[in-house]
Amino acid sequence: MPVTNAQETAGAIESHEPHHEVGVGPWEGEWPDGDHWDKELLAGGDRRNVLDKYRYWTMDAIVAELDTRRHDFHIAIENWQHDMNIGTVVRTANAFLAKEVHIIGRRRWNRRGAMVTDRYQHVRHHPTVDDFVEWANSEGLAIIGVDIFPDSEKLENYDLPRNCVLVFGQEGPGLSPEVHAAAAATLSIEQFGSTRSINAASAAGIAMHAWIRRHVFNQAVTPGT
Repeated sequence: MPVTNAQETAGAIESHEPHHEVGVGPWEGEWPDGDHWDKELLAGGDRRNVLDKYRYWTMDAIVAELDTRRHDFHIAIENWQHDMNIGTVVRTANAFLAKEVHIIGRRRWNRRGAMVTDRYQHVRHHPTVDDFVEWANSEGLAIIGVDIFPDSEKLENYDLPRNCVLVFGQEGPGLSPEVHAAAAATLSIEQFGSTRSINAASAAGIAMHAWIRRHVFNQAVTPGT
């Protein structure tokens, strides 16, 4: 059964105990005209975790507006062991307006960390690495793995291509050998403490922001420096 915007609002209220009330109450005054307005939200209020400009909009209207300006990068994450990071990756992909998120492996994933942002973010499933690689090649996207390998280049010095898909592996084992072999490049994130690696969801956020810095804010890097 589909979830309505009003049910989404109720679920958000039940799942959190904020110190202040989020969102807005029922619309005051004469209701506005337009197909993008949600009558249930206008009547009952909008407590969803969305920007103020989207208050009282239907979910479909929000997705349609986001689709007009999504960025050119995609995100993919391998899901062979029900990785708990996937929800957080989807939430971050929504924040940075990724074109799509791709789940490689198991179809089912833990949505709790997504905080319902998966309803506004396109998510595609690929049962195998071969299926994913065939799709990426058909779209003309460079496959860029993010993990620590002997041949990995530093993310900080790498000029990320505009049309690419950033791929992350399972927490623990990391990228599979199949994705590593298919990648045009694998990148590592410079670290300065004692741990060997950082959480996959954290790595995904750093890599997405690197793409944003390069292609939204035009902060070019000098490869190899």
